[in-house]
Amino acid sequence: MEATTAKVVDQDFALDHVAQGSKKGFFSMLVVMLGFTFFSASMWAGGKLGAGVTFNDFFLSVLAGNLILGLYTGALAYIAASTGLSTHLLARYSFGAKGSYLPSFLLSFTQVGWFGVGVAMFAIPIAKATGWNVYALIIIGGLLMTSSAWFGIKALTILSFIAVPAIAVLGCYSVTDAIGTFGFDALQSVTPIHEMSLFAAIGICVGSFISGGTLTPDFTRFAKTKKVAVSTTVIAFFLGNTLMFIFGAVGAALYQLNDISDVLVKQGMIVLGMVVLGLNIWTTNDNALYASGLGLSNVTGLPKKWVVIFNGIIGTIFAMWLYNNFVGWLSTLNVMLPSIGAVIIADFFVVNKGKYLSMAQMKTDQVNGFKAIRIPALLAWGIGVAVALLTEHGFIGGITPLNATIVSLIVYPILVKLIK
Repeated sequence: MEATTAKVVDQDFALDHVAQGSKKGFFSMLVVMLGFTFFSASMWAGGKLGAGVTFNDFFLSVLAGNLILGLYTGALAYIAASTGLSTHLLARYSFGAKGSYLPSFLLSFTQVGWFGVGVAMFAIPIAKATGWNVYALIIIGGLLMTSSAWFGIKALTILSFIAVPAIAVLGCYSVTDAIGTFGFDALQSVTPIHEMSLFAAIGICVGSFISGGTLTPDFTRFAKTKKVAVSTTVIAFFLGNTLMFIFGAVGAALYQLNDISDVLVKQGMIVLGMVVLGLNIWTTNDNALYASGLGLSNVTGLPKKWVVIFNGIIGTIFAMWLYNNFVGWLSTLNVMLPSIGAVIIADFFVVNKGKYLSMAQMKTDQVNGFKAIRIPALLAWGIGVAVALLTEHGFIGGITPLNATIVSLIVYPILVKLIK
C-alpha cells in the first residue's frame, strides 16, 4: 500500500505544502529564479523604454521599477518559504477556498497570455530570417514548449542552467557591439522617438513582470529557508530584470528600433540570436505554463500536467493577437494583478502575524478554517483595481501598480476588522 501511495505523490505539490525533502538550496533556487527573470519579453519592454525615454530616465525607471518588484516579490518569497505553498493555495487563506478561484483564474489567464506572447516572439524572428510561415512556426513552437512544461520544476531547472548564461552572453555582446559602433556619447545623447513620461516608463518596467512576480511563491516555496527564498528572488529581479532591460534598450536607442530581433539582424547575429532567444523564451514559457497549471489545478482540482496541455493550446492559438497588443497587455496586468499579491502579503504579515495553520488543519478546523469566500479580500482587491484604473487614465497621479498595491495593503486589514 505504501509503495502504491508513493507512486502517485504529486512531485509539483500543486494542492499541498512542499515536502521538506523536495526543498532546494541557494544555487539551485538562484538558477531557477534567474531563468524566471531572464525573460526575453523584458528585452522587448526595454526596447520600448530605449525608444521612449532619455538615457538618465531609462536608468531611473528601471531601478525604481525593479525596487518595487524586489520589495513585492521578496515579501511573497518569504511567505512561500515559510509555508511551502503556491500563490494559489496562499490565496485560499486570504480570499477563501472558493474566493481563491478569482486570483487563480486571473493569474492563470495572464500566464497563458505571456505564453502566447513568448511563442510569437520565438516564431517571428525565425520567420523573418528564413521566410517560413510564421503561423506554422507558432504551432510548432507552442507544441514543443508545452511538451517540456509537462515535466515540471525539474525540467525548468535543467533548461535554466543552459539558457541563463547563453542569454547573458548574447545580451552583453549586443550591447558592446552597439556601443562600439555608435559610441557611448551617442547613447547618452539619444533623442526618444516615442516619448513617454517617467511614471509611464516605471509602469512598463513593473508591468513587464507584475504577473510573474505575483506568482513568485510557485517557485520559492521550494527554497530550503526563508533567507534563500528572499535573497535569490531579490538578486534575480535586480540582476536579471535590469540586465534584460539594458540588453533591449541599448540597441533600440542606438539603432532606433524597438524590436530586439531587428537589432540582432542589424548586428549580423540573427542565427545566433534565434537560437539563444529561442532557448530563453522556452524557459520563460515553461515557467508561465507551469504557473498557469498550478492556478487552474486550484480551480478545477485536476492534475497540473493535464491543465498545462490545455493552457498551452489556448496560448498558442492567441499568440499573434497577444504579440500585436503587447503594450496594452502590460497595462491590463498593471491594473488587475498587484492587488492580489498585496492582499496575500497583508493577510500573512498583518492579519495573521506571520503564521498560518497547515492546509490539513485549515480543512478540519470549523472555527478558524477555510471560509468559502472572504469578502474583505474581494473588496480590497476591487478597490485596488479601481485605484489602478483611475491612475492609468490620469485621474490620480503616481505609478499604477504601486498605487494599487499600497491601497490594497492598507485597506485589507481595515476591512477584516470591519467585516466579521
